[in-house]
Amino acid sequence: MTGAIYPKMAVIGCGLIGSSLIRAARRAGVVDEVAVTDLSPEVLKRVHVLGLAEHVTGDVAEAVADADLVVFAVPVLTMGEAAKKAAHALKPGATVTDVGSVKSAVAEALAAELPDNVFLVPGHPIAGTEQSGPDAGFAELFDKRWTILTPLPRTDEAYQGAVKRLSAFWTAIGANVEVMDEKHHDLVLAVTSHLPHLIAYNIVGTAADLEEVTQAEVMKYSAGGFRDFTRIAASDPTMWRDIFVANKDAVLEILGRFTEDLQALSRAIRWGEADKLHDLFSRTREIRRGVIAAGQESAEPNFGRDRDKH
Repeated sequence: MTGAIYPKMAVIGCGLIGSSLIRAARRAGVVDEVAVTDLSPEVLKRVHVLGLAEHVTGDVAEAVADADLVVFAVPVLTMGEAAKKAAHALKPGATVTDVGSVKSAVAEALAAELPDNVFLVPGHPIAGTEQSGPDAGFAELFDKRWTILTPLPRTDEAYQGAVKRLSAFWTAIGANVEVMDEKHHDLVLAVTSHLPHLIAYNIVGTAADLEEVTQAEVMKYSAGGFRDFTRIAASDPTMWRDIFVANKDAVLEILGRFTEDLQALSRAIRWGEADKLHDLFSRTREIRRGVIAAGQESAEPNFGRDRDKH
């Protein structure tokens, strides 16, 4: 034994986040043993070839048996189904968490299926790239990024201890940790992540549908801004479909506000209100500088992309 925070970790779903979590935990020495399960036989084959886990199985119950930490890293609309398969095999006292970008719906789905003798602590690491699959993961993905935990409204000592233990785990693998109310999380992420992805999907789709501009021209003459949109719009379609369905209330609220602001911007352009445009662009420039100062600029590192190619 190494004094790991969790002797055995089970990861349900081994895409970018799940495989990165395993690599980060190995690097930090905070787990001794890893079990992985995934619905895709191809993913399980890659996990085995890459040597990511001691136990690789297509059976969820088998993967979670005796695990001290169970991490659900599946699309948010399938969390409940995955938890149902795991429930009867969970070790009493185990900590169960997730990495989903929506917290209210996920917490409800997990809580409905899990037994009372485990500690459910929903979570969300705010990190990622447009890549997917076990080959895309890299240990440095969470370094200096925020992981938000949204604990249940429990005040008992045992549960609070589980929250502290999970927080220590994320801190040990390089993340900053914040505890937040689940509904507030969903509103914040609707602004900072979900709406930007929706805009990216829409603007790339608009460009592709323009009859006056060929698709070849869109690709050939893409300026920096459009290239950034295409990178975002290349994200996993299943994951993002589920996010928008699961977090529809918060997304629609922020989308309504955005639409109003966009209409005001349209009027300023139509009437040549240069001062209004300049004020907006100056204010948003300061936001960008704040993001960089906070260390949250994504450098899109190549960690892991040129290795583990067995």
